[in-house]
Amino acid sequence: MQTIFNTLSRKIEPFKTLEPNKVKMYSCGATVYDYIHIGNARTFTTFDMVYRWLLASGYAVEYARNITDIDDKIIERARENGEPFNVLAERMATAMQIDCARLKMLPPSKEPLATAHIDGMLEIIAMLEQKGLAYRAANGDVYYAVRGFESYGKLSKKSLDDLQAGERVAIDTNKRDPFDFVLWKAAKPNEPQWPSIFGGGRPGWHIECSAMCRSLFGPQLDIHGGGWDLQFPHHENEIAQSEGALGLTAEQPFVGTWMHAAFLNMDAEKMSKSLGNFFTLREVLNKLDAVQSGETVRYFLLRGHYRSEINYTWEILEDARQSLMGFYIALNEVTATSTDKIDWTNPYAQRFQAAMHADFDTPAAFAVLHEMRRELNRTKSPELAGMLKALGGTLGFFQDNPAEFARGAAASGLGEAEIDRLIAERAAAKLAKDFARSDAIRKELDAAGVILEDKSGGVTLWRKK
Repeated sequence: MQTIFNTLSRKIEPFKTLEPNKVKMYSCGATVYDYIHIGNARTFTTFDMVYRWLLASGYAVEYARNITDIDDKIIERARENGEPFNVLAERMATAMQIDCARLKMLPPSKEPLATAHIDGMLEIIAMLEQKGLAYRAANGDVYYAVRGFESYGKLSKKSLDDLQAGERVAIDTNKRDPFDFVLWKAAKPNEPQWPSIFGGGRPGWHIECSAMCRSLFGPQLDIHGGGWDLQFPHHENEIAQSEGALGLTAEQPFVGTWMHAAFLNMDAEKMSKSLGNFFTLREVLNKLDAVQSGETVRYFLLRGHYRSEINYTWEILEDARQSLMGFYIALNEVTATSTDKIDWTNPYAQRFQAAMHADFDTPAAFAVLHEMRRELNRTKSPELAGMLKALGGTLGFFQDNPAEFARGAAASGLGEAEIDRLIAERAAAKLAKDFARSDAIRKELDAAGVILEDKSGGVTLWRKK
């Protein structure tokens, strides 16, 4: 049985769905004013892993990851660039999709744009106003009256009086209470706006996800996720909006299971654009070998448990690449038996499944894969190779051609044909007992960044350093 740590209860719970064998899952996506950073990539990869595993477990999964394409940061960056906000947002959204594909993420079932759901946002705001949970301020903005929602703070586990105004919580004299947050922003000169019963304007950040969730899935979800920092105020505000407007209760909540991925740190400090201590995902991918980069970064991001913070350095990333390379070298030695359907009664598969069912315990699942790799190196079993590929495939690994992955992009100064020619010449030299020439060729290849995997029968694989 699948179990998941529910942020709302702070407990690992049996996973229950609204409908048998069907999952409605939503995770917060990017605000597309710039390239996503590798910290964003950790969150997105986490929920891609969850999506893949639930599919592999037999669930029919509808997975939505939104795109915030209207926001203060987008407007400001577009103004700096001298371009329309929607042109910037579209370009950055496309870049995000390309970078996520390079990280071997599956496309979400749905990828809604905030600007396509303005009407739904206005409908929820009107419901909240009718119930006394929203009010119009003197400046034309519309605010949520936080103290009118009795269970506000249940996700962050703090009383309202203890809470501090967090990210994107504006404090101004137009509010009745400092903790009230904006639902609709009155139009300002030279900013994008939409008509509404509240006057021209644009949505606040928090209302976007409530509207998109309702439009895509109805009033309730099975899983809602995002980064750890979104618990408050963003997800707290989503609960207040959705449950307040739709009359949902603790027995029939907006979300059954809340999931949050921990931070990716730089020198033990959270990586973020606001702090300026970040690498974009594109920057990281482009500094690595073009063939190996996506799966290497994915491996690095997933080998730690999603609720544990991980630290990023180039050295740790190289360690991940070497570890991943070990799997591909092992798989190169054997022609894997094709496995269309995993035999979950296999002892390795059983342990792997048990790990993933225990709140997606990827470190324990990776330990099973490493054990299989060691056994494969010993036995050269085609069946074991097939099972290793199949289990790794549930998380997005080991699906490339092993030799092509190991070789990576063209070695510096030498093309593949030249490398193959030198390997053949070296084999002939060894056969003729011309060991001086054999050693000279190995040194030449080593200087060009090429490592040879020598076995008793000759070179089985060459790869880049």
